[in-house]
Amino acid sequence: MWNVLTVDRLDRYIARNVLAAIIVVQVVLLGLDITIAYIGDLSDTQGDYTALDVLLYLAMRLPWRFYQYAPVAVLIGALIGLGSMASSNELTVMRASGRSLARIVWGVMKPVLLVVVVILLIAEFLTPRTEQFAEAWRLEQRQGEGALLTSRSGWQFEGDSVYRFGAIRADNVVLDLTRYRFDERRLIEAMHANRAHWEEGEWQLEGVTTTHIFDDRTESQYQEHTGWETELTPTQLDRLLRDIQSQAPSELWAYAKFLQSQNLNADQPLLYFWQKVLMPLTMGSLVLIAASFVFGPLRTVAAGTRVFYGVVTGLVFKYVQDLLAPASTIFGFSPVWAVLVPTLACAAVGIYFLRRNG
Repeated sequence: MWNVLTVDRLDRYIARNVLAAIIVVQVVLLGLDITIAYIGDLSDTQGDYTALDVLLYLAMRLPWRFYQYAPVAVLIGALIGLGSMASSNELTVMRASGRSLARIVWGVMKPVLLVVVVILLIAEFLTPRTEQFAEAWRLEQRQGEGALLTSRSGWQFEGDSVYRFGAIRADNVVLDLTRYRFDERRLIEAMHANRAHWEEGEWQLEGVTTTHIFDDRTESQYQEHTGWETELTPTQLDRLLRDIQSQAPSELWAYAKFLQSQNLNADQPLLYFWQKVLMPLTMGSLVLIAASFVFGPLRTVAAGTRVFYGVVTGLVFKYVQDLLAPASTIFGFSPVWAVLVPTLACAAVGIYFLRRNG
């Protein structure tokens, strides 16, 4: 019983130190990022959009920034937490008392599991809503009521048609809609609508100009109002025009399935989907790397040097994932491997050094 209580206390002690370090690192990273972003965004102030509004906008986007910096915070936090205990010889005492290296690493993993749960909840339920609200609020402050939800245009295939969407407003009104219809490779019709609005489960177009293209002539007609038959819903258009990185895993999966149903490439939404779903493995591999720095070949170097190597490792990990993302499209392998390969490589390196020095 005494041994069990001692083990539990040691686990809690390790977890408390590592979690505190992760929180401190996350706060520092968020503080630096917000400060730099605030200085950069001050040039966007205009009209009713003041310097205080810039700060409020950045505060609304805190969940997204928290999610973005979580892996780096876990890596550096684990390094600092374990490194501080190593510097005070606490880890040496634990090892001398019979505590295995695997058990110490498991103690580090426990607070990381808590962080993972929080990150997954933020990615699924909080970030998509706060990002959408923050963008709509910012644009309304700058442009007034009825502002665009996003100014990003988007293209979409559907059947024999190719659509171009200018933007979508927060009230599900699509602006600047263009449709090109093809008979195989020949353009037979071009339609432009000033706007489209969603009413009772159907789209209604306003200010519609349709041009029919024949071999020897073209004919145009104008309609004030007409219906629009399409399988696209406001939710799907929102996914198309909204920044794909901020979408929830469930939204990314649904968007990928929709693209596949249209025989379109779905690698991009699948890539971000796997990045978010496999976040637990990513953080676990980074913890193994951090532990290997403390117990492995870097155990005799200064704490600042270990943190430096940890930052470099985190950047290399990110850049490898960023390079594999387009490579998955070029070479035709599944986007899941663009996420798994660097993750498994990090885990393998960490386990190798831990086993060699365990």
